[in-house]
Amino acid sequence: MLDGPAACGRTWSGRRFVDCTFHDADLRGLVTERCTFDGCAFRGADLGESAHRGSAFRSCTFERTTLSDASFAGCSLLGSTVRDSRVRPLTLTDSDLTLAALGGVDLRRTDLSGLRMREVNLVDADLREADLRGTDLGGARLHGTRFDGADLRGARLDADALRGAQLAGTTVDIETALAFAAAHGLRIG
Repeated sequence: MLDGPAACGRTWSGRRFVDCTFHDADLRGLVTERCTFDGCAFRGADLGESAHRGSAFRSCTFERTTLSDASFAGCSLLGSTVRDSRVRPLTLTDSDLTLAALGGVDLRRTDLSGLRMREVNLVDADLREADLRGTDLGGARLHGTRFDGADLRGARLDADALRGAQLAGTTVDIETALAFAAAHGLRIG
């Protein structure tokens, strides 16, 4: 377990953590480079203003965690869960969120463009005005997900996802528009 005000201004490089608990840890401003976190729990932790480059957070739990103003570049959050956490604003670039559980998370106006988000759980998440251009959402669970004003041009979506999401006012390309029409039983011809 790591707690206390030790992380501000600290850089962790090439470190590995397995099944660690960061309960109420003050990790504000922490920088990680090529670190691996497997099965770690960040409960009540403050990761605000932290920066992560090339780090992997696999099957980690972020519960009641502050992630506002955090940035993840070239990172993996494979199979991780985020719930009851403050995440906005959040910067994610060239990252993999495959199998992540983000149900109910507020990601309004977040740039998620070009990310790999295969089989992600975004049930009831708020993605209004989010940028998802070119994002791979294959197999994503999107029931009740709000996309009002979002940009989904070039995103990969399954027909099932197109049926369950709230897409009013969403910007899509022709391919997604045709897939949406087909998913809702329209015959195009």
